[in-house]
Parts: sequence; structure tokens; C-alpha cells
Amino acid sequence: MRIGLTGGIGSGKSTVSAFLMEGGAAVIDADAISRELTGPGGAAMPAIAAAFGPRALDSHGALDRAHMRELAFSDPDARLRLEAILHPMIGRETEARAAAAQAPLLVFDVPLLVESGRWRQRVDRVLVVDCEEETQILRVMQRSGWTREGVEAVLKQQASRARRRGAADAVIYNERCSVAELRQQVLALAKRWQGAGKA
Repeated sequence: MRIGLTGGIGSGKSTVSAFLMEGGAAVIDADAISRELTGPGGAAMPAIAAAFGPRALDSHGALDRAHMRELAFSDPDARLRLEAILHPMIGRETEARAAAAQAPLLVFDVPLLVESGRWRQRVDRVLVVDCEEETQILRVMQRSGWTREGVEAVLKQQASRARRRGAADAVIYNERCSVAELRQQVLALAKRWQGAGKA
């Protein structure tokens, strides 16, 4: 069974992903693939440098994420041009890894699953990790040292909580629950979906 895992920034999606792996799932992380493609010597970097010039690269030849984030927020066309380079490459790599994986559950960890519009038909179920927006803001500020304004700017770029939940087959509400309780929820869901996949 192919599961699409998504959630807004600071929702706890990475923690849920780790618990799914513990429950026997193979997790293919679109963000990790993106970082590989845009790291020093990454396969996407020549096309990015050609499209955006040397300012798009940091001193190591990787994508200058802070610069590109600012550019994407100020110029929506820049974000679309970057996505046009990255998304097909990420798509090809995720499918290659999916073909090589051997697990009863195949989880595609895709932060912008709902926004992309392409992923829904590629998975059997969509799992959304959800929490209150204020909780997302506080978590990211504590974890990454961002300003409140910086986190809010990212949230504005992402699908609303209601839209994300509307696309879900299951929602894990990661608010005011302990890590142990969250783990129990995720493992129970993984077990149920593995059973459904065998039916």
C-alpha cells in the first residue's frame, strides 16, 4: 500500500515518519531527495545556476536556501521556475526508490503533497499530521530559531489546515499528546493499513 504523508511546517511529520518506519514502513522522503539534488555537486545545481545565476549558490556550490526562500516569497514566478526544475527530478527519484523498496507499506513523505496536485493519484491513502497553527509557529521558532514572521510567511505559502484535512484519509492530531501517545497512534494505524493491504 502506498501512503502519502504530509503536514504543515512544525506539525510533527518527521516524528510520525520515524514511527511509521518503526512500524515496518519504507519511507521515501521527498525533502531529503530535494536536499541531495541541491547539495554541493547535486544533479539539479547546473540547471538552477543557469536559471537563477551565481547568487542562487552558496560558497560550497549548494543551493543558497535562505536567498532562494526570500526570492520565492517576493517573486512567485521564481518559486514556480525552481519547482519546474526540481519537481520532475524529485518525482523520478522517488519512483526509483519506491521500485527498489521492499515493505508492506510504502510511505511518501511529501510536505507539499496537497499543494502539488500531482500526488493524490499516486498514493492509496493520504495521512495528514495536524496541529494548531500557534503550536506550529512555536515549535519552528524553538527548533530552528526562526522569527515568528518567518514562520508565518512559510505557513501562508502552504495549504490551509482545512484544505489539508479535506484531502486526508486519516488525520493524526499532534496536539497536547505525549510522544508515547503519538507513537501508539501511528503504530496502530500502520498495523491497520498493513492488514488492509493484505486483504
